[in-house]
Amino acid sequence: MTAAPIHVAGERLMLDPGGVLIWPAAGLLAVSDLHLEKGTAFAKRGMLLPPWDTQATLDRLHFLLRKWRPQTVVALGDSFHDRDGADRLPAVELDRINRIAETCRLVWVLGNHDPAPPAGCAGEAVATFSAGPFVFRHEAEPGAPPGEIVGHHHPKAAIPTRGTTVARPCFVTDTRRVMMPAFGAYTGGLDVRDPAIARLFPRGGRAFLLGKDRLFSFALTRGGNPLTADRGNMPSVRTLGGG
Repeated sequence: MTAAPIHVAGERLMLDPGGVLIWPAAGLLAVSDLHLEKGTAFAKRGMLLPPWDTQATLDRLHFLLRKWRPQTVVALGDSFHDRDGADRLPAVELDRINRIAETCRLVWVLGNHDPAPPAGCAGEAVATFSAGPFVFRHEAEPGAPPGEIVGHHHPKAAIPTRGTTVARPCFVTDTRRVMMPAFGAYTGGLDVRDPAIARLFPRGGRAFLLGKDRLFSFALTRGGNPLTADRGNMPSVRTLGGG
């Protein structure tokens, strides 16, 4: 998998097809919306899902940590599906999280699903995390200065391919802000044309759809309300990276 370079707030960032953001100059990896233990949260309400979402999510995260070997890992909120999620972690998965904190600085940005520090998990919990020109927070603030890295909305977009349409999680970015895709195994998504996302990119930007080993990029323009892809429903797609 090859990451795509972008520039925000004067800094070079890398978007990885695995769904994480890298700031090479700082040795920082950001990931958003893990929603760990969503399966057990649903089970408590009588909605049975396979209980392997935490394992699958951490497997993918560990692969990317081995690939990039960051000095700092910032989890951008909703790392757990609810405030009791950390209490339900299987011992083996809790150990995996704590071992991450032994190899790098682990920062938990608090989200709306997990507004309190995760019990028993190593690392530091903060409302926002600032480094250099960047502010890492869970939910974007309209009018924030350039350099905001956020999650929360679980952005996704669709592209036409081979006579059908493929919808994927995506990054959304302009020169001021990066909105991260949701990383968790059981997370859904909100279309980038939805006003909740569109209002945060009033001058347009780009969407970077996650592929197996590459990103698919197309421009987003302000076509009235909401945000729309270039050329209506047929975006001009640029493939970034290779396998």
